[in-house]
Order: sequence, then structure tokens, then C-alpha cells
Amino acid sequence: MIRAALKSLLGRKVRLLLSTFAIVLGVAFVAGSLIFSDTLNRSFTALFASTVGDVVVRPENAGTGDGAPSTVTIPASVVADLAEVPGAARADGNVVSFGVFVVGKDGKVVSGFGPPAIGGSWSDAPAGHGLEGLAIVTGRAPEGPDEVVLDSRTVSRAGYHLGEKVTIIPSTTLATERRSDGPVDVKPLTPRLVGFVGFPSGGSLNGATYAAFDTPTAQDLFLGGKDEFNDIWVTAEAGVSQGELRDEVEKVLPDGLEAITGDDAADESASQLMKAVSFLTTFLLIFAGISLVVGAFLIVNTFSILVAQRSRELALLRALGASRRQVTWSVQLEAFVLGVVGSTLGLGFGVLLALGIRALFSNFGLDLSGQPLIFAPRTFIASYAVGIVVTMAAAWMPARRTARIAPVQALRDDVALPEATLRRRLVAGILLVLAGLGVLYLGLFSDLPHGGWQTGGGILAILLGVAAASPVIARPFLLVTRATYARVFGSVGNLAGQNALRNPRRTAATASALMIGLALACTMAIVGDSAKASVDKSIEDNFVGDYVVSNVIGTGFTPAIGNQMARIEGVDRVVRERFAGAERDGDRLPVAAVDPADVPSLQLEVTDGDPGGLGSDRVLLQRSWAEDEGLGVGDEITVEMPAGERTYAVGGVFEDNPVVLTPVLLSLDDYAAAGFPESDNALIVFTDDRRGIRLQLDDVVADLPIVTVKDQAEFAQEQREPIDQFVLMIFALLGLALVIAVLGIVNTLALSVIERTREVGLLRAIGLSRRQLRVMIRLESVVIALLGALLGVGLGIGFGIALMYAVRDQGLEVISVPTGQLVVFLLLSVVIGVLAAVFPARRAARLDVLQAIATE
Repeated sequence: MIRAALKSLLGRKVRLLLSTFAIVLGVAFVAGSLIFSDTLNRSFTALFASTVGDVVVRPENAGTGDGAPSTVTIPASVVADLAEVPGAARADGNVVSFGVFVVGKDGKVVSGFGPPAIGGSWSDAPAGHGLEGLAIVTGRAPEGPDEVVLDSRTVSRAGYHLGEKVTIIPSTTLATERRSDGPVDVKPLTPRLVGFVGFPSGGSLNGATYAAFDTPTAQDLFLGGKDEFNDIWVTAEAGVSQGELRDEVEKVLPDGLEAITGDDAADESASQLMKAVSFLTTFLLIFAGISLVVGAFLIVNTFSILVAQRSRELALLRALGASRRQVTWSVQLEAFVLGVVGSTLGLGFGVLLALGIRALFSNFGLDLSGQPLIFAPRTFIASYAVGIVVTMAAAWMPARRTARIAPVQALRDDVALPEATLRRRLVAGILLVLAGLGVLYLGLFSDLPHGGWQTGGGILAILLGVAAASPVIARPFLLVTRATYARVFGSVGNLAGQNALRNPRRTAATASALMIGLALACTMAIVGDSAKASVDKSIEDNFVGDYVVSNVIGTGFTPAIGNQMARIEGVDRVVRERFAGAERDGDRLPVAAVDPADVPSLQLEVTDGDPGGLGSDRVLLQRSWAEDEGLGVGDEITVEMPAGERTYAVGGVFEDNPVVLTPVLLSLDDYAAAGFPESDNALIVFTDDRRGIRLQLDDVVADLPIVTVKDQAEFAQEQREPIDQFVLMIFALLGLALVIAVLGIVNTLALSVIERTREVGLLRAIGLSRRQLRVMIRLESVVIALLGALLGVGLGIGFGIALMYAVRDQGLEVISVPTGQLVVFLLLSVVIGVLAAVFPARRAARLDVLQAIATE
């Protein structure tokens, strides 16, 4: 039986090729996602290990929330004390600031939206365990206020050379105000480039930019000229462990400071970052699962056709003594071999996919080009397990169904499914749909944990249920199609309609693969269109002021910009907004800050408490969050801030408003006292609409490419762009699932032509031309594609509306169905049907008539 199974497999290599390709794509997604994730993890682990000392001394609560340095600093005198600690070889103070952007010669900011733009003081202190950290690889260290060193990758991307002046835009106040004479000037810094830094033994900053000045200049720029540091590295003497040195350091630390080992600091930073980007792996693995589900339909269809075609062969084996189990496992052996081959090829394509993902994210600033790909054992185990299990599971039902056919019945080639089988499929499908609706309801409308998994499970159950019931559901559509074809295309159309009706299970199963891809695509189209419509409505209803000023990178910018704009004639008011991340009970808590005098200008609807109840350790809370947390006016809320634990009284509760998107609103003074840097994230500018005022506002930021001025329409467009980019990325990934579905149609038609070789020969013999034969097969393909499209669009509309209805309380109040886009999907399905039939139709037209008639 093993020899017979392998010989049968080798005799049908071409027929199984397309099914193998479906497994290849699914496994490639799994392998590529895991390879990229492991590479990302290893690269950041190595990076952080080489950018910390043996012991790191820092203020308590450093890294709270967003992980950026706080304004809480360490006096320089502590450095000298730590250098005298037993076991310490040296101690070095460091100045670190985020939001120090390097502008290239082309006028564009080098930094991206992901990796940070880091600035600070240059130090030659060694990394922990004696590792070689950042070092000068070309040139020399900076000396004086007009010199800087940059990392080599940034220099290459910016196009600078040694000795040239570099354009740098910091986000702090003092970087601009202290360097101006008289009126505040927001011109960027232009120090001279005197050195390149990098890792001499290999490695990179993974897309981050690094600009370092000498220590006095860094203190002047980022710490207001105070002789202080953000953290201190203590280097261990030979033979002293990090833990031993940390214990000695802790003995002499003043209150408010903490010491941690370099290993712990590196692990903390790496784990925080990997937690932040872990969604990438999950995101890609979700689409791997979608591809595998769609591929499973193709495999089921392929094996169903193949075992039906081999019914004579299998019946003969039964007659010769083979048991049902042997027949079943002979087909399973073929599926196992197919799974191994598909998984192996999928691993190879997974490497290419990982390279592609790495190249894609390098465009967004996450540059891992200097890091080798990591091939962990779990990648191989997961890839082969997924590929083999999915293939064998997909082949199990066709194998069992064939084994139950009586030998005599199979020898007559009478293998049509009885009506009772179709009724059982309908009942099973309805039960799956009902169960899926229940789980989907829990995921969308209940407060149970892991709602995302419940939502996904409900959608999958509904899709599988509709797929199971589709042979019965599709029958009215197929009958209408046959009648329509017969009227429009005559006898050729009638033949095409009858062929689609001949095996509704096969037709519906092939259409189901396309249905899944289009259902998800339509869902995302509705979600994206509704999100954009909600953004437009929200901005239209709540936009205050005349212009919004913000950083295109998404980080803060110097308050000097607001100061200068406030002095422009015709500007009535400039409202500053600042955002940061704190922590509460171990969870991240976004906070915002405004001047209490500006609350009326923001038009916040304070329904409980006093609209003026902001400031002096009093905060305003967003209603939805306050209700979830059970907080009201007069209650107290304790939050972990960079400067330590802070307790605030609730002075008021305001209705959810897109102007203030965070749950907690502080005053600017409380925000600064909490240890957050004084940089603005947004300005709302109120003017008297006099002519030319927009040009004056633009002139303020003319030399700052990271800061833009926008009116209401431009601001709305800016908010829509990320939604469009996200939806396009989803469509690109779903495109692979649709490719598998198209391959399924090609495969089904090709195998159907092989199965009907004799029938095709007889049709040709009685006068059917080659052109008519090709038309007939194209019409069959269009039926399959249209069926899948109609089911997919219908389900997608339902899923999309349900998802948007479930999130209506989160600011997405508008449900918009992009009718034009859905019509395009239906039209594309017709095109898909025509294109998918090209190869099978050409093959059928080339059959020799006499040989086809003689085929058994």
C-alpha cells in the first residue's frame, strides 16, 4: 500500500503542484514571521547589551510610561562618589535626550516614525562585561558647542561628510531659546560634523539616529546648563560581578536614585520594546492562519477530485484485500509527503519573506540590514508542524469518504454524494454559523477578556459554517446562472451551467476559498471607510481654533515655536497640548496637559465638577475612562510619574472629545512637576482670519521640516492617511489569500478537465469548436468566482457593520459602507474567473479528440 501510494503520488505531480503552492504560501507566512521576530529580538537584545554599563544609576521611576528620560536628573557630584566605590573602575555621567532630529542634505528628516532620534553627551565609557559599545570609527570626539558626532548609518542616509555643518532640530526649549539673541528664534542647530560613531565589531542602532555633543554642550542644550546627568554608568573592576558592584553602589546612593545591573537594564529595555512591537508578529501570524485556512479548502478540493478519479484504482485495491483503513492511510501518506514538500519550500520562501519584511520596515526607519537572520529551532518545528498537520487534516475527510464507498459502486464510477449527505452538511453548517454568531457576540459586546480572539473565532466559525452549507445555499444561484447562461450563450452556456450544478459541493468548496478572502477584504473596507468618516465627523464637530501645529514624526517640539507664533499680529491665542505616558497599577496610562486658562478655548464639555477644576494637583478625567475605573469628582487617583508617585484629586469629568484623547488631563505646571520634558505635542492657533496670517505661521516653521501648520481640511487629511496606509497593508496581505483562492479555481477547473476528458472529446466530436469549449470553461470559472464574491461580500458587509457597531462608544460613530469599492470587488471577481480559466481552457482545447474519446 505504501508503494502504491507513493507511485500514485509521483504519477500526479502536476495535479498536486498548485495544492503544494497553497501550503508553501501559508508556511512561508509562519516561517517569515518567526524569523523576522527572532531577528528583531536578537538585534535589540544585542543592541541594549552594548549600550549599558556594568551598573546603571538612574532616578527612581525612570522610564515610566513611554520609557523616555524624565527631567529628574542626578547631580554631577554623585559621579565622583560612585567612582570611589569599592570594585568600581570608573563612573561616567550621561546626558540623554529624545527627539533630536537630524535633517539630511535633501531637507528631509532622517528619523522615522519607529526608532527614536537620540541626542546626548559623548562618552567613551565601556559597555557592560567589557563589551565594546559605541566608539569613534572615523574622525574624533566633539569639543565645544559647535561640534557633533553622528552614527555612521545616519551620516550615510543624510549625505554628510566630515567637516560639513549638520542640521539638527531638538525638541527642547533651551536648544533654541538659549542660542538666540533678542527675539526667540526657532532656527535649527548647525554644528560641524567631526566624527562618525558605530560598533567597530559589527551591529547597528536598528534605525535610531544618534547625535552626540561634548558633555558641557549637552548639558547646556538638554539640561538647562545645570551640571547634572540623566544617568550614570559605573564600570566594574576585573573580577567584580555586576551584582556585587550594584550592592556596593546602593550603599552610597542618595534618596530618589536606584542602581540596577547592566544586564537587568538591557533586559528591561529590550522586553519593553519587544512588547511594543510584538503586534507585528501576531499581525503576520494572523494572515498566515488566513492563508492556511484558504489553502485548506484548495487541498480538500484537490484530494476530493483526485480520490474520486482514483475510485476504480482504490476499489481494485479493496477487492484485492486492502482494508478501509489502508485505503484511508494511503491517501494520508500522500498528504504527508505533500505537506513535507510544501513545508520545505515554504521555509525557503519564508526566508525571502523575512528579508522582504526587513526591507519594508527599513523604509519606516526600523533598519535591521546589519543584522543576520536568526533561524531558531521553533521556526522549523512550527513550519513543518503547521504544513503537515494542515495538509493531512484537509485530506482526511476525502480519504475517509472514499474508503466508505463500496467497491462495486466505485467500479461503476457512481460516486455522487447522496442527498442525505448534503442535508447533513447543511445542518452542520447552520450549527456552526449559530455557534459563531454567539461567540462573535461575546467578543464584540461582552466584557470578557481576550475579546479579539473570541471575535476572530466567531468569524472563522461563521465562515466555515457558510462553507459547509454552501452546496445547498448555492443551488438556487447555480440554477439561476444556468438559466441565464442558456439564454445569453445558448447551448454552450447551458453546458457550463450544468457542469457547475453537476457537483455543487466541489463548486461551492472552490468558491468558499475566494469567499473567505473577499469577506475579510470587505470587512476591512467597511472598517477603514467608517473610521475615516468618523474622523471627518469628529473633526467637523469638535475642531477648535483655526490652525493646528504638530510634529510629523509624532513626538514633541520646542515651545519656542508657540512663543513666536503668539507674537504674530492677528493671532489671538495659542493653546499648547502635551502628551506623555505614565503608569497606574502597572499599566500604561496616557496623560495630557494644557494650561487651565485654555480649557474654555478647547470647548471641553465638563459635565461633572468645575471646568476650572484643573491645576494645583487637580485633574480632569475623560468620562468613559472614569466610569470604567469607578472614579468621580472628589475622588483621588494615584499615578506613577517620572518624578515619583503622585496623587491627584478629580476636579471634573469631561465628555469624550478628540481634542483631548487621553483619560487624564493635567495642568502644564503639574505636568512639568511630574518630571515630563517641556516640549509641545500640538498647538491650536486662534486667529482673527486676517489675510496673510497663514503665511506668517508657515514662516515660523519654514526651517523645521518636522513641524507643519494645518487648517481643518489638512488636519482631517493627515488623520485619514494612517487609516489608508493600514487598510492598504491589510489588502496587500489579504491579496496572498486571494492568490491562493484563484489557484484553487485554476486547480479545480484543471482537474475537472482531466476528469471529463472523455466528455470533452465527445463534445468536440459532435461539433463543439475549440472556441466554444474555451467559452464554456470560462463561464464555469466565472460562476465559481461570482458565487465566492457574492458570499464574501455579503458576509463582509455583516462583519464590517457588526465590528463598527461594537466600537461605536470609542469615537467611531459613523458606519459607512463603501458601495463603489464593493462593486469593484464584484467586477474583479468576474475578471478573476476569466483569468483563472485561461490555462484549463487552453489545455482542454488542445486535447486530441480521438484520444480523449478513448480515455476511460
